[in-house]
Amino acid sequence: MPDVVLEVRDLTKHFPLTRGVVLKRQIGAVHAVDGVDLTLHRNETLGLVGESGCGKSTLAKLIMGLEQPTSGEILVQGRNLAKVSAEQLRRARRNIQMVMQDPYTSLNPRMTVGDIVGEPFQIHPDVAPRADRRRLVEELLDLVGLNPDHINRYPHQFSGGQRQRIGIARALALRPEIIVCDEPVSALDLSIQAQVINLLERLQSELGLAYIFIAHDLSVVRHISDRVAVMYLGRIVETGVDTEIYDHPTHPYTQALLSAVPVPDPLLRDRRDQIILEGDVPSPADPPSGCRFRTRCWKARELCAQEEPALVVRDGSPHPSACHFAEERDVVHTTGQ
Repeated sequence: MPDVVLEVRDLTKHFPLTRGVVLKRQIGAVHAVDGVDLTLHRNETLGLVGESGCGKSTLAKLIMGLEQPTSGEILVQGRNLAKVSAEQLRRARRNIQMVMQDPYTSLNPRMTVGDIVGEPFQIHPDVAPRADRRRLVEELLDLVGLNPDHINRYPHQFSGGQRQRIGIARALALRPEIIVCDEPVSALDLSIQAQVINLLERLQSELGLAYIFIAHDLSVVRHISDRVAVMYLGRIVETGVDTEIYDHPTHPYTQALLSAVPVPDPLLRDRRDQIILEGDVPSPADPPSGCRFRTRCWKARELCAQEEPALVVRDGSPHPSACHFAEERDVVHTTGQ
């Protein structure tokens, strides 16, 4: 498809578990990402949600080329980033950048804001002539709502929200098509979160950006995302447009996540069907057979332990869901929409 800017095919990342100090012997593997398929279109936001440890950040690192996949393909502009040389990967990164989670640790405290935002021009010197770089940095600062006169200040002189804007300006320096946002607002106050989200939406509208937006807060994901993918133990278990996922969740895990979102309205809080999951998340080093969610699922039957459900559209489900018994379940809106 001509408007596809990123395609992930059967992506897998297994971290080896070893025993021994000198002669390390592999005794197993952590299945951090296990057969993920994703497609991202131009000017689209794909929200990626799931519990801590489900593989979201590892998937982001794989897409960025910060981790080498065990198998699978990451296609950007028709090129498989999992198979390119280091120099080709460096050039491909111009088109895909990242906004980190913590604005307090993602900026070098010894560098000025001008040096931080302008660093991509040093790594890719052919992008902008040296004489134009200061002007470009000032334009980037202005684009994200910061005073260009503060170009010589250091990160500690800015608030958390301002630091995240600096990180966004740095990500925009090379004019990428894709930006991976790894929980970019989780470390910020609620009022500042709204400002950063509004900034990301404005930049997307003006620059035609495509986002992969990773977050725990389902209300934030619903506000900014066009499509949503729900991840559990290294796999995508449900995906669809935002209204389908939030209004008609079909996978039991998605239903449980939505039922756990705090509701400020006491009338809605009393009416909603809250789902309490039993047991702990299984170890990714030893995932359950068949459906990985079956050990915590109230719908689980013998088939769930024997056969792993494919991520497909099933009877009674309006979108792909990896559940043998996917069906619509009335879940009261919990995101204030």
